Amino acid sequence: MTSISIITVCHNAEATISDCLASIQRQTWPLEHILIDGGSADRTVDIIRAQSPTAQMVSEPDYGIYDAMNKGLRLATGDIIGFLNADDFYACPDILEKVSRAFTDSRIDSCYGDLVYVDSRHTDTVRRYWLSGQYAPNRFYWGWMPPHPTFFVRRSVYEKYGGFNLDLGSAADYEIMLRFLMRHRIQAAYIPEVLVKMRTGGVSNASLENRIKANKMDRKAWRVNGLKPYPWTLWMKPARKIGQYFLKPTGSRLKAQC
Repeated sequence: MTSISIITVCHNAEATISDCLASIQRQTWPLEHILIDGGSADRTVDIIRAQSPTAQMVSEPDYGIYDAMNKGLRLATGDIIGFLNADDFYACPDILEKVSRAFTDSRIDSCYGDLVYVDSRHTDTVRRYWLSGQYAPNRFYWGWMPPHPTFFVRRSVYEKYGGFNLDLGSAADYEIMLRFLMRHRIQAAYIPEVLVKMRTGGVSNASLENRIKANKMDRKAWRVNGLKPYPWTLWMKPARKIGQYFLKPTGSRLKAQC
């Protein structure tokens, strides 16, 4: 039986952590849940202890979200590792069951799916739909990437190729996907369904200044992997998001009962 570790990184997340924990507890597939808290000053830790008493938790200062993720990677024992942060929750109770099925093929090293951004208060209201689509290595050149909260990877891949690069700032998740999928060509499977709901918000796109900084980090992500983007690649990446505001998940991609 494929074992799965889910790592949740949080800091002062008392407003949202309960939904995240509940969605993990509803999963029909057994899992190891690891929570890395950055030393919250609010009720986050109390909520975790009350709602998920069997989860493994570390609460201490860190150097940011990706440092916390690396701490989680060092603690994880599952065959497959996924990340679900405090603002996120799984779309349905059988998400991890579907993920485990994707890995029954021994050639598959990773899988991913679709994601929807929802209103921060009214989480049934979809604000943006990230339709990932089938993977091909050349899609990165056209600004493509899978949503990181839907990206599940074999633990052996992290052990072989390393964790998050803290020098990449907000592009650390982009860099690790470039490293795994483009540089080392690990095999990926696409689950054509909404796997995760994420509350709206995000630092990298909050202003033009932040977008320019993010663009520089994205460029560095290619450079540290010895890869060269096309001249338009790094501007296509944020541009692809525009169309996501006009898409709506329907039918099997977002089950009504979930």
